[in-house]
Amino acid sequence: MMGKDGKVIVMGQSAEQPEAMFGTIYPAYKRFSHKRFFEMPLSEAGITGWGTGAALSGLKPVMTHHRDDFLLLALDQMANHAAKWSYIHRNPVNWTIRAIIGRGWGQGPQHSQSLQAIFAHFPGLKVVMPATPCDAKGLLISAILDPNPVIVIEHRRLYDTIGNVPAGFYKVPLGKAKVVRKGSDLTMVAISEMLLEAGIAAKVLHNVEIEVEIIDPRTIQPLDKNTILKSVEKTGRLIICDTGCKDFGVSAEIAASVAEDAFGYLKSPIKRIGLPFGPTPASYQLENYYYPGVADIIKAVAEILPKDQAGKLRNLTASEAEMSKFIGIF
Repeated sequence: MMGKDGKVIVMGQSAEQPEAMFGTIYPAYKRFSHKRFFEMPLSEAGITGWGTGAALSGLKPVMTHHRDDFLLLALDQMANHAAKWSYIHRNPVNWTIRAIIGRGWGQGPQHSQSLQAIFAHFPGLKVVMPATPCDAKGLLISAILDPNPVIVIEHRRLYDTIGNVPAGFYKVPLGKAKVVRKGSDLTMVAISEMLLEAGIAAKVLHNVEIEVEIIDPRTIQPLDKNTILKSVEKTGRLIICDTGCKDFGVSAEIAASVAEDAFGYLKSPIKRIGLPFGPTPASYQLENYYYPGVADIIKAVAEILPKDQAGKLRNLTASEAEMSKFIGIF
């Protein structure tokens, strides 16, 4: 994007450092040097305010905020200024924020939160959560091209994933979900890193002839409800796997939408999988209990399937379920 458009700039904390955003910025910095990169003071509100001003001046800033926890310090600039500017002044604010979420290495309660539900609540802000390398590139390009402010939330456990990425310029549309796996027994909506867990669970369930349809929303705001509703109409069952807290989160919004618009198709209660309503522990041992995984997904499947199908899960070995819970199956 920097090669195609001279108005695209990068600004933020450690914007010029090799390790910034897990090394995803430095190759562009080496190519375009400091003329297009701006190292900013440690002030989230300041960075976002300057980014809004730069956007109103005709530039297209991409701001790096290493943790979305600290975007709360910039919420006034995001929600009360950038998000509302086009409504008040008919002049959209074209900036993109990249922020990191999720489990790391004992990050604790202030460095690992998944706050996408908060940002999605404000009209005017778009929220993107890529789960694959291909989507990470295509969605970021679409975010930079979009005239509105867009927050791209990247899970730190996804930076090591490998996948096919087309060369050159391509876009993945904002607001369009992807059916990652087709199935007939139940629908599973999996957000960000939970797509990996859902994919592993689906393979395990396939071994006992239970077929899961997996949907990756890719964009939280706007949310592609039609793709989800179509799948639920086909399968009649729904499990939602989110990286954030289950209480008052994205999974609640999806569940409410399906209950409102596809209730007659449901054959069982909707199940939601998310974080417990409490601060993130810092110890590795407690993290293993705090973060849901494949075992939790399989348990939810057993609870909503008919008895004859759920009975097939007895053929799963304990190691398959426990391994996912305690070491992740990555």
